[in-house]
Formats: sequence, structure tokens, C-alpha cells
Amino acid sequence: MGKSRRKQFGAIPVRFTPEGQLEIMLITSRQTRRWIVPKGWPMKGLDGHDTAAREAFEEAGVAGSIAAHPIGSYVYAKRLKRNATVDCEVELFPLTVEKERRRWPEMDERERRWFSPDEAAQLVDEEDLASIIEKLPDTLGSGQPG
Repeated sequence: MGKSRRKQFGAIPVRFTPEGQLEIMLITSRQTRRWIVPKGWPMKGLDGHDTAAREAFEEAGVAGSIAAHPIGSYVYAKRLKRNATVDCEVELFPLTVEKERRRWPEMDERERRWFSPDEAAQLVDEEDLASIIEKLPDTLGSGQPG
């Protein structure tokens, strides 16, 4: 087998438009400016979903209600210093955004933008992440009651 995988937790910030269309927020990574979801290393004293919610606030400036159970995971190679990489498995939690802050900790380092699920799936590099995003409308159901 290969190297062991490190675990990370990620949030998929979502909202429904007034017409009931699901939108997904992506952010850019700091170095490569690729479109990604907010994610980070486990934090002492925080569950996975709480860690994901904290990362969503720090990296994307969003807050809301986060699901307690992951909807899937994907693996990517995280670049470390000196060109080393480590394989990370990211457990993903949907975050229903209730607040978008004008200012947030990493606002000067990242861009954030809302996309349709199809657009978001095409913009991310990781196939497993793309398929989780594509299935989100079914996973979450419509935002409309009834």
C-alpha cells in the first residue's frame, strides 16, 4: 500500500435561492488559486462537523447550521512545504449558510463565489468531490417545504 492518509474536515457551504435553486460556495486555494471547499486539520476539542464549520468561517466568512454527519469524503494530495505532498481524506459536511460576513480572517487571501451545483462540480479538480457536489441537490432535497 501507500503512505497513510491524514484526515481533514471540510464544509460545503450551500444556500437556496428564492426560487428554490441550490447554490454552492467555492473558495480559491491560497497558493494555486484553484476552486476548493473550506477544509482543515482536526482541531482539539472539536468534532469533525464543528471543525468544518470553523474552517468555513475562517476561509469563506460564512456561518450557519452544519450537518452532524458527513455526506461523503474525497482524497487529494495536499502540498506541503518543499514540494512534499501528503494524501488527505476530507470528510464533507453540508453547511446551510445563514450569514455571509463582509470581513473574515482569510478575506485577503481567497476569493469566494456562489455557483450552481453543475458549475461547482466542473470547477473543482477532484473527481470524488465533483460527484458529491453533483449529487447535492438529491442529497439535500429541495429547499422548498412540501
